[in-house]
Amino acid sequence: MRAMGERVVARAVDHLAGIAEAPIRGDMDVAALCRSLREPAPEQGTDLEPLLDHLFDDLVPRSFTTTGPGYLAFIPGGGVYPAALADFIADTANRYTGVWVGAPALVQLESNVLDWLRDWMQFPETTRGLLTTGGSMAMFNAIVCARERHLGTDIRPGTLYVSTQAHHCIVKAAKLAGIAADRVRSIPVDAEYRMRIDALAAAVAEDRAAGLRPFLVASSAGTTNTGAVDDLGAVADLAARESLWHHVDGAYGAFFHMVPELRPLLAGLPRADSLTLDPHKGMFLPYGTGALLVRDGRALHAVHSSTAGYLPENQDEFYDPAQYGPELSRGFPGLRVWMAVKLFGAAKYRAAVAEKRELAVWAAEQVSRIPGIVMDAWPQLSLFAFHLEGPGLESQDARNAAARALMERVTSRGKVMLTGAMVEGRYLGRVCILSFRSRRSIVETCVQHLAEESAAILAEYASRGPREGVLADPRTDGET
Repeated sequence: MRAMGERVVARAVDHLAGIAEAPIRGDMDVAALCRSLREPAPEQGTDLEPLLDHLFDDLVPRSFTTTGPGYLAFIPGGGVYPAALADFIADTANRYTGVWVGAPALVQLESNVLDWLRDWMQFPETTRGLLTTGGSMAMFNAIVCARERHLGTDIRPGTLYVSTQAHHCIVKAAKLAGIAADRVRSIPVDAEYRMRIDALAAAVAEDRAAGLRPFLVASSAGTTNTGAVDDLGAVADLAARESLWHHVDGAYGAFFHMVPELRPLLAGLPRADSLTLDPHKGMFLPYGTGALLVRDGRALHAVHSSTAGYLPENQDEFYDPAQYGPELSRGFPGLRVWMAVKLFGAAKYRAAVAEKRELAVWAAEQVSRIPGIVMDAWPQLSLFAFHLEGPGLESQDARNAAARALMERVTSRGKVMLTGAMVEGRYLGRVCILSFRSRRSIVETCVQHLAEESAAILAEYASRGPREGVLADPRTDGET
């Protein structure tokens, strides 16, 4: 076992040591490879070394390099190394943490983690929480809490409200919670892509007049498309007046609230009834680390509390995961959060999060000066969005094609990966800085590559004239 562990650690460390020089996106044309991987379960085992070779040499590189410093696409994760060690410990110790009595001291560590999250978000001591696999499951549990409190068993008349820029998981979570799609209202946004409070109020009033029962509004503390932060205080005011449950989706942006000087950017967040957090984003932890905080922990307990003849008697003094979440059999996700915070300390986390905001503001200022680039969304947190304009880009289709080409060409250079998003019929390029490995040098490279590739694209369009949306694809030397 020791030899196997040492070989795995050696390969993992070598992999991480070379991550800065690795292509930011591997060869993704791997359909044939995926077909070749289909196989029945082997009757006999094999040696470890060939398996490690296959994983690290053949399979892992054919993916997005999400751990790399140049991964500025989607919402970056990170994967700090101590979290991997924590998972190794959790898996080898393999203690049962579903109920408190099975591993009381270990469950207390997870309870500490939830208390840390609560304090950073300035939620009250009545708060209880739950570690989840991500924001989607946190959102599902929040909707169920709100549904039980405001609707009871009569759920069909219930309506909930999201902005047109809200994460798609909310509609999916609502469906899983029994709230049909025709009871989900999409509220328009303002020029900064924030939910319009007047439109929200009008939609609630209209539904009440129709005999329906508005029960939840979900605001965003940093949208995926443009990084927009809704007016959380105004939403909280309306929710209080209308007796709505106010959920804040802070999967991307809530951890900026742990930095005191950045809290004004998220004013009103501590007033939420519930909050989604993704430590695999703002705390740089491995994917599969989400969290939910509920201001009145009794609501979370009421939904999940249960017992059975074979289970130990419930107790009230200590946090008990099975009484606040849907899982009885579960892993030990709290250890990875606990170990990372204990090893690094909260101060380093605050400094790292603040640095991402500073880098994004600097990058946005530089990108805005690139000829042809028009800023659509300045960084409210650490994400900004833009598009290209110039001769030959008179139509929206042409501008969309140019922005797509810009994202692809920058990514194809191998140092920085960028992605865009369709926003109200427009394709916008995006830069999101949130990896602990993303420092000033890689952001400078991003700005340089955007400047060079946008100049090339604009020159091609100007020379082509009215042929809209036709550009050389660097991957195929053809046209797209």
